[in-house]
Amino acid sequence: QVQLVESGGGLVQAGGSLRLSCEASGSIFSINTMGWYRQGPGLQRELVARISSGGSTSYADSVKGRFTISRENAKNTVYLQMNSLKPEDTAVYYCNALIITASAYVGNYWGQGTQVTVSS
Repeated sequence: QVQLVESGGGLVQAGGSLRLSCEASGSIFSINTMGWYRQGPGLQRELVARISSGGSTSYADSVKGRFTISRENAKNTVYLQMNSLKPEDTAVYYCNALIITASAYVGNYWGQGTQVTVSS
């Protein structure tokens, strides 16, 4: 069984910073793309950033220049450094990973979500 566990959310003032972490654990053979999504109040879930196993990154236009995604493959962990936060960044942030398990199952896994609230 595979689990993704996020941490690092919280309440911050506009202009502040937060760092989210997400660790994958369980019967993992390898991890392909990892990413962060978010869902604001009354909105659909949207892609924030993703990173390939080789380190290639992509970002939503709304966070370019403010957010940085990174990963530590040895720790099966992905990070999201969020700077210059805005009230519109308020959302539940979800970790996502495409994982090949030890039994050769390929699955798209999600974390439970972590709340990020940015006050004005």
